[in-house]
Amino acid sequence: MAVSDEQQPQPPQDFSAFEGTRPVNERLCFDADALGAWLASHVDGFEGPLSIEQFAGGQSNPTFKLITPARSYVMRSKPGPAAKLLKSAHAIEREYRVMDALRGTDVPVAKMFALCEDESVIGRAFYVMEFIEGRVLWDQSLPGMTPAERGAIYDEMNRVIAALHSVDVGALGLADYGKPGNYFERQIGRWSKQYVASETEPIESMNKLVEWLPKHIPRGSPGVSERPSIVHGDYRLDNLIFHPTEPRVLAVLDWELSTLGDPLADFAYHCMAWHVDPSQFRGIAGLDWAALGIPDEAAYVERYCERTGLTIEGDWNFYLAYNMFRIAAILQGIMKRVTEGTASSAQAVDAGRRAKPMAELAWVYAQKVRV
Repeated sequence: MAVSDEQQPQPPQDFSAFEGTRPVNERLCFDADALGAWLASHVDGFEGPLSIEQFAGGQSNPTFKLITPARSYVMRSKPGPAAKLLKSAHAIEREYRVMDALRGTDVPVAKMFALCEDESVIGRAFYVMEFIEGRVLWDQSLPGMTPAERGAIYDEMNRVIAALHSVDVGALGLADYGKPGNYFERQIGRWSKQYVASETEPIESMNKLVEWLPKHIPRGSPGVSERPSIVHGDYRLDNLIFHPTEPRVLAVLDWELSTLGDPLADFAYHCMAWHVDPSQFRGIAGLDWAALGIPDEAAYVERYCERTGLTIEGDWNFYLAYNMFRIAAILQGIMKRVTEGTASSAQAVDAGRRAKPMAELAWVYAQKVRV
C-alpha cells in the first residue's frame, strides 16, 4: 500500500518540523506495508496496523508520524528518490548517531529505535525515534505567557545549548564526528559551494560574503582543535519540544547540520533572533524585551559564558554575519528544490524567497566588523 496525498493542505508559514500533521505529500509517497514489515522485525514491541501522517513543516529531511494502536513513533528520512541531493546534505545517519550518543546526558533528546540505510526498503534511508508529547513554540515572543514564564523558557534554552557545548565528545564516542581544525574555513567553503550549486538568481550580497568571510575569521576562536564541541547547527526555539506545562526542554530536534565545531558560532546562530525582524524572519528584534520578560542579548550571552566558561574572541558581528550567510545559503537550497519540483508548498516558496534579504542583512553585519 502506497501512502499518498490527493488534496494536501498548505501548512501555516511558521510551522516547525514537528508541529501539526497532514496527509503525506504525493512526491514523498512510499510503500507503507514494506515499512511496517521492516519495523516489525527491527523495533522491539512494534505491532501494526500502521497509519502514516507527515509533519507539516520541515523543508529538508521529511518527517513523518507513524501511528499504531499501542503508540506513535517519528520517522525522519531523506527526501524522495526524485530529489537531487547535494553532497553531504540530508545525512540522516549522522542525526541518528549524535542523538543516540547524547541520550542520558544533560542534553535532552528523543530515544532512537532503529536506523535503515538500505534504500531498497522504502526508496530512501530513514530512522525511527520516540514520539514525544509536548509543546513546540514557534513564536519567539511567546504570546500568552507572563514575563516570568518567558524568562524561564529563555533561560532553559540557554541551559540546554550550554550543556550541549560542554559535553565530553570523547566520552560519547563522537571524537570523529567532525574534521579537526579550521572550522570556519571549512564551513564557509561548504556553504559557498552549496550556494553556487543552488543558485537560481544572482545575489550580489552572497557573492560579496563569499569573498569577505574567509578574510575576517576571528583569531583565537575555540574551533575543533582547542575544545571540541558538538554544534547543533540549527538550535532555535521551534527545534525544541518543551514539557506540556513546565519550562523544561524534553528533546532537541533536527540534528541534520550537527558536527564538531566552534561553539560560539553555534551560539551566535541561536542569538540571531535578537537581530532579525519578526515581520520578515522568526526573531524578536525591535520588541520590548524588558516588558516581555525576555533577556536582552548581552545578558543572554553573559549567562551562556558563565555556564560554559567560554569567552568571545573577535567581533561578535562576524559571528552573526557568518550565520546569516549560512542561513541564506540554506534558504537558497530550498528555492532550488522549488524550481526542481521537489519542494512545492507555499511554505517552501516563501522560505526560498527569503534567501536574498537574509544575505543582504548578513552583509550589513559584515560591514559592522571592526578590522
